[in-house]
Amino acid sequence: MTTMATTRRIPPLGGFSPTFLRLEFRRMLRNRRAVIFTLVMPSAFFLLFGSDGKYKTESAGHGNVTAYVMVSMAVYGAMIATTSGGAMVATERALGWSRQLRLTPLQPVAYVAVKVAVAMTMGLAAIVAVFVVGNLEGAELSFGRLLLCGVLGWSCTLVFAAFGLFMGYLLPSENVMQLLGPSLALLSFAGGLFVPLDQMSDVFANIAKFTPAYGVGVIARWPMEHDGNLGLAVVNVVLWVAVFVGGAAWRMSKDTKRV
Repeated sequence: MTTMATTRRIPPLGGFSPTFLRLEFRRMLRNRRAVIFTLVMPSAFFLLFGSDGKYKTESAGHGNVTAYVMVSMAVYGAMIATTSGGAMVATERALGWSRQLRLTPLQPVAYVAVKVAVAMTMGLAAIVAVFVVGNLEGAELSFGRLLLCGVLGWSCTLVFAAFGLFMGYLLPSENVMQLLGPSLALLSFAGGLFVPLDQMSDVFANIAKFTPAYGVGVIARWPMEHDGNLGLAVVNVVLWVAVFVGGAAWRMSKDTKRV
């Protein structure tokens, strides 16, 4: 009698594919709460904080204060979108879906990559939405600088896609969004997105430099106004990405080790 060994065939790119990505993106769009948080809330915050008529004539760097607030609120919107996109893994964990996927040839790296790609796409939509509203409300910034602010801000919100994944694996599904919403608002305030650092006390301004939102905000606004330490901001973003990616990988390995 001969025994035939079966081996699991690993798909190309570990299972990462346009089809899988498209299905995950459609699932995200069916989540009305996610769409509202992505497209409506950031624009509403901009209208609340950045549509004052006096801002239209007050300069800030290479634009006006309205543009400064627009970029900051776009970053905040992208933070919400990317974090909520990554945090959707909490619901999948609760339903047992993530463990079911571990029974397939899909590799964990491919699964995480798809989640990050969907989260970053939603983050891009948030930035575009705020930029459209901002320009309609009198934001003054050249197209080239506007584009560069958007690209830099969007790229740096990878920090919060990783943060969302980490929290999604760390927290139970029924609590994750209730905790993340206030946490993101607090991080944004502490990092200088709601209040410029030069209007904070020295103590709070120094603390802000250690928060994840600081690096993202400084880099996103850099083409418009140099209102922070660019080198420190880059180090800030790289270190927080490493922390959150490492944390997500650690929690994912713990979550699926029994499979």
